[in-house]
Amino acid sequence: MDRFRISVYAIAKNEEKFAARWAQSMSEADDIIVLDTGSEDRTVEILSSFPKVTVYSEKIHPWRFDTARNKSLEKVPADTDYCICTDIDEVFEKGWRDKLEKALVSRPHKVSYRYTWSFNPDGSENTVFNIEKTHRRHGFSWTHPVHEVLSYQGKDAPITIFAEGVQLNHLPDKEKSRKQYLPLLELSVKEAPEDDRNMHYLGREYMYYGRYEEAISVLEKHLSLRTALWKDERCASMRYIAKCLEATGRKNEAFLRLLSACAEAPYIREPWMDTAEFLYREKNWHGVITFINKALEITELRNTYITNTENHRDKPYDLLSVAYYYIGDKKNAEENAKKALEFSPDNERIKANLKLYIS
Repeated sequence: MDRFRISVYAIAKNEEKFAARWAQSMSEADDIIVLDTGSEDRTVEILSSFPKVTVYSEKIHPWRFDTARNKSLEKVPADTDYCICTDIDEVFEKGWRDKLEKALVSRPHKVSYRYTWSFNPDGSENTVFNIEKTHRRHGFSWTHPVHEVLSYQGKDAPITIFAEGVQLNHLPDKEKSRKQYLPLLELSVKEAPEDDRNMHYLGREYMYYGRYEEAISVLEKHLSLRTALWKDERCASMRYIAKCLEATGRKNEAFLRLLSACAEAPYIREPWMDTAEFLYREKNWHGVITFINKALEITELRNTYITNTENHRDKPYDLLSVAYYYIGDKKNAEENAKKALEFSPDNERIKANLKLYIS
């Protein structure tokens, strides 16, 4: 099997909490390049203590993620075959190098692999999707101030191969501020107003900040873009618009938007569950039962950032049990509470509900 020169590159700032863990995880690479953008803690000292790690320092002003990543990529040795861009709060599971090498035999332009972006409190996976941050050394650069993506400068169509068995986990500092994201998303949309992906992200960010009218306006723009074709993401925009409408007291409009979301992507549980939760808040128990049972008909768990694994665990059974209880059907309430406990056996609230159902 061919042996490739593989380099990992990253940007860092005040990451002393994760620096050693990250460097150990990346140690199967031939080179590890870090661009530190102004750490005031022990990040540089810790990273520099690892023999394969080379740290460069440069402040980026004005701050843009694409600029920082491109500058770190420039530091990667020119004779590297493939580069892997990771963040300091990410960890590869051991043995990733050999599995990646197998995928590189066909010499693709990019490689994708499984990425767990978030975990549930019990340690089980929550949001999982495939990520494409491994690429040939030459011919690629990063684009967009935030939620940056790899752009290919070659004339041929880039080929992407999936690396079976490679697993990257995101283990972030949950207290870290994301205040820089909103102005950078606003800049990104200003620079590329036809980019549907960042239009969607900007609308979502406004929703997170409680700026509901702005969120609705931007998410509607996302839906109107001719490039906004991915139904999962279109569905998500509709669901977020519904959340904003409900938050501002327009419940009838919110419900209609949720129905549109169900029609847009009927093959994923998310719109059905969002509608069921809306009806739960409205104490429409028969509606809850109808929409959750529709969600449960969907058994495929899709690997996209849209998917929330809570909807494939205890949540639907938990809500069903409560809805059945309130319509006087204790038998189904008991059965669904037991199913919920199979996923979350230590959930004291569900245990207490079960005692009530069988009393």
